[in-house]
Amino acid sequence: MGRQSISLTDPNDNWLQERVAAKEYASKSELVNDLIRQERKRQESIALLRLELIKGEESGYSKKTKDEILALAKNGLK
Repeated sequence: MGRQSISLTDPNDNWLQERVAAKEYASKSELVNDLIRQERKRQESIALLRLELIKGEESGYSKKTKDEILALAKNGLK
């Protein structure tokens, strides 16, 4: 595992210390790693969403009625 040294603003360092003191994380390193994992996952989700939006734009207009589209969306949520 790589080892890094980073500088934090006082408010950010205090926030990290509070999370560790509250036993939410065992260490600041664990918390920072979790934050990085969450951000990476968020960025992956955004990239997938962008791809879906591009596919939608490139597919042209739908011939389905708004009721058909709504029914498909509702079925997709189940």
